[in-house]
Amino acid sequence: MFSRIVNGLEEAIISLLLASMTLLVFVEVVLRFGFGTGLMWAQELTLHLSAWMVLFGASYGVKVGSHIGVDALVKILPPLPRRIVSGIAVICCLAYCALFIEGAWVYLSKVQSIGLELEDLPIPKWIAHSILLIGMLMLAWRLLQLLWAIITGRQDGFKLSDEAQESMYLVEEAQAHGEGGKSA
Repeated sequence: MFSRIVNGLEEAIISLLLASMTLLVFVEVVLRFGFGTGLMWAQELTLHLSAWMVLFGASYGVKVGSHIGVDALVKILPPLPRRIVSGIAVICCLAYCALFIEGAWVYLSKVQSIGLELEDLPIPKWIAHSILLIGMLMLAWRLLQLLWAIITGRQDGFKLSDEAQESMYLVEEAQAHGEGGKSA
């Protein structure tokens, strides 16, 4: 149940961030090119919305298998060695997350204690930049789920986007539609 709540919340936040960013950029373009004016704070807010979307998206990408990886060597391994190599890779990713989480915690603590705000918006900088910590915690959560799936044998590694296979599928689909159009 906790996982379903986190999944739904994560997807809703990513959607809201994308819609907000798109709308803000649209309004800014209309104001700038249509009326010769603009919003002073739009660029800074767009930058922060984008950062939030990317860092939420990193954990979401692990969940849905949309990250790109070089796994040609891992794919030719038998199942057990593939799981071992994948487990080691996940542990390395978790170590990276741990270092990033520690750094984000130190950074956010210092920025909060100084009391800095964003340049164009009256928002405390530590709140705007808290996605550094939140995003890495979410990514670590997804990686722990993946590690558990590898350990229990439900998965043998990362679900990675296979661009070559997808490209070949698209070529075959285009050829099928092209051949279908010729015979009709």
